[in-house]
Amino acid sequence: MRALVARAPGAPLRVEEIRLPAPGPGELRVRVRAAGVCHSDLSMVNGTLAPAYPLVLGHEAAGVVVEAGPGAAVPVGTQVVLNWAPACRRCWHCRHGEPWLCAANTAPAVPRGETADGEALHVTLGLGAFAEEVVVPEAAVVAVPDDLPPERAALLGCAVLTGTGAVRNTARVAAGESVAVIGLGGVGLSVLTAARAAGAAPIVAVDVAEAKRGLALAAGATHFLAPDDRLSKEIRALTEGRGVDHAFECVGRAATIRTAWRLTRRGGAVTVVGMGGKDDLVSLSALDIFHSARTLRSSVYGSSDPDREVPGLAREVGDGTLDLTPLISGLVTLDEAPEAFDRLARGEGARWVVTFPD
Repeated sequence: MRALVARAPGAPLRVEEIRLPAPGPGELRVRVRAAGVCHSDLSMVNGTLAPAYPLVLGHEAAGVVVEAGPGAAVPVGTQVVLNWAPACRRCWHCRHGEPWLCAANTAPAVPRGETADGEALHVTLGLGAFAEEVVVPEAAVVAVPDDLPPERAALLGCAVLTGTGAVRNTARVAAGESVAVIGLGGVGLSVLTAARAAGAAPIVAVDVAEAKRGLALAAGATHFLAPDDRLSKEIRALTEGRGVDHAFECVGRAATIRTAWRLTRRGGAVTVVGMGGKDDLVSLSALDIFHSARTLRSSVYGSSDPDREVPGLAREVGDGTLDLTPLISGLVTLDEAPEAFDRLARGEGARWVVTFPD
């Protein structure tokens, strides 16, 4: 089958022929129908993370089960969303209601299959979804309705679940609270959508790209601001001089985390949703931490349990409660995926979705 493969950090991405094993006990073969181009995939090839290579990229996807291994119970023909962090349900975190921190989900890539020339292959986050098919554990799929368009279903597996969960589960934004969102990729736009649904106001979107203004307003922002020297003053003008109740950092950089901190009122909360590099250190003064009484926390996978929440999000998309239209910038083929990664690196659009013919 064909897949998008990274050979080394910074190396050109290429579509190659690969071979995957047959599904073993408790495993499924899924024909991928759509996969979103996520910043976490970019982190696999730009040096932010250090996975093993060669590596099949992709982790935000939806497809159809085409083969079940011994003991697997999901019927062939079921449309599923792939879950890149399936919970073991046995570790301390799982047993204490934190499946998004499951101890079994720590590796950025796992070995599976081989290249056409027989070299051992790795797949991103246990999935490698920029491929015509994947072989995954049964726990790594969540069934969704057959009539849910696959390009929308795919986004439920990462961007939407992460952004919506950050608002609903981690920050618990309430009606009337003020929100700022820094970084307007697929996750940031999902945060805006969830904040609007929660009744937050004002909702301030912040991004370096003026082209994101229309996307931000369509997703739910009441204001769009540039991250310049006037930003803090403009935010306080919208919040009676206090700063926002909640700031969401969706970039994953120390500089933007500090910006989110400055935009938040005393006693407010900063939620870091973006995944950054281990050497990009955040510096805050001890006095500022004490005096401001702000909370700084991260939201891993939206503090969500995909098995429970993806079906709920699918229902919201189906009944029109959750509109994903602003998140999808365009559909591309697998051969066009490298250019979609270039667009992502340049900050163009929200989510580019790779689709596969039936």
